[in-house]
Amino acid sequence: MSVAVKLAFACALVLGCPARFACAETMSSALARAYAGNPDLNQQRAAARASDEGVSRAVSQYRPQVAAVASVGYNYSDGGQNTVYAPGNSTPSALGLTVTQNVFNGNQTTNGVRQAESGVMLSRENIRNTEQNTLQNGATAYMNVLRDTAILELNRNNISVLAEQLRQTRDRFLVSELTRTDVAQAGSSLATARSNYFTAQANLQNSIANFRQIIGVEPTRLEPARPIDNLLPATVDQAIAVSFSDNPLVAAALHSVDVAQLQVQINEGQLYPTVNIIGSVGQSYQYVGSSHASTLNAAIMGQLSVPIYSGGATYSLIRQSKELLAQARLQADLQRDAVRAAVVSGWGQLETAKAVIRSSQAAVKAAEIALNGVREEANVGQRTTLDILIAQQTLLTARVSLVTAQRDRVVSSYVVMAAIGRLSAANLALDVVTYDPSIHYEQVRDKWIGLRTPDGR
Repeated sequence: MSVAVKLAFACALVLGCPARFACAETMSSALARAYAGNPDLNQQRAAARASDEGVSRAVSQYRPQVAAVASVGYNYSDGGQNTVYAPGNSTPSALGLTVTQNVFNGNQTTNGVRQAESGVMLSRENIRNTEQNTLQNGATAYMNVLRDTAILELNRNNISVLAEQLRQTRDRFLVSELTRTDVAQAGSSLATARSNYFTAQANLQNSIANFRQIIGVEPTRLEPARPIDNLLPATVDQAIAVSFSDNPLVAAALHSVDVAQLQVQINEGQLYPTVNIIGSVGQSYQYVGSSHASTLNAAIMGQLSVPIYSGGATYSLIRQSKELLAQARLQADLQRDAVRAAVVSGWGQLETAKAVIRSSQAAVKAAEIALNGVREEANVGQRTTLDILIAQQTLLTARVSLVTAQRDRVVSSYVVMAAIGRLSAANLALDVVTYDPSIHYEQVRDKWIGLRTPDGR
């Protein structure tokens, strides 16, 4: 019986799916649930939508700024001229509209838009990174449940075998074929097996809780999963090369460099002159008693503002932004090294898991033969009860190692896929509607007015 079949059988026994029926939940369906409903992934998508508004805000600086002013008041005067006393009161009021259009500001607006667009690309890479983490964690949680389910079943079977061994040992002790020591050894092994069973049960409950947190539902009737080796590059060197271009952490670091570079240019733009065109129109009213007067004023003018000295604050800001740019570039180099290390480490774990599977399969086969031989030899008095118990424990350990290695191979394949930057719903062919962040971006980029978000909030 293959390891996959054993895992499926163990899963069926523990989680209640009859072995003759196909289990309902697969790795793909579980990951699809996580992709659609994981809170961490959804909050990152919301953060990206908020980042889209930065472009809308930056683009608004190209547009005119319009302000309306209205005033109304009461004026009382008490005085005279040439000894003639002339008290009076009036009601002044005014309406005005001012339109200001920037013509040139040292390219601060242009660079601000470019910086906001780089920020949007950065937020999209953060979505990709969170998506990869969610899918990798989901695959790990899925395989942990299968592994711990199988280990729990192995420990349950071990208890049954050792209980039968203890019964036989007691029967033979009663007819003086074995000693009290043999009975004690069998009883000790059974007690240890029960302790291991409870530990395995606790481990399974912990894995189920993690599954629920990541996937969003309780694990029921899980099917065995396969590694995704066929989606990986052929060699570790190819995997490293792919990671430098596809890993979202590397891409996000490069976009951070762009943001820092544009911030330098924005700050330098503060040293340039600013040119505005200002248009205004105003109507004023003056009511004095029963008479009134009104005045209409309209003007359009060009305004040139040249910064001369601001106490050194602008120069300090420029120097600071240049240092932050240097930091961003070093961070990008650091991120490449970290990604390379992750690829090499994950690849090594994958190769190790493959080798351990082959060794564990041989170990299980040899341990089964050894246990049968020891039992036969014990029946003719050539082996002791302790020899049987040791052989039984050796077989259990080999089977647990095989199940663990099978889990490690699947998980490691997802780890490598994430490290190279290609662990996505599209590449895994998940049955989901792929989230497209560009839709919201296009909806809000050139929006002139409105309080509601595109989804109606």
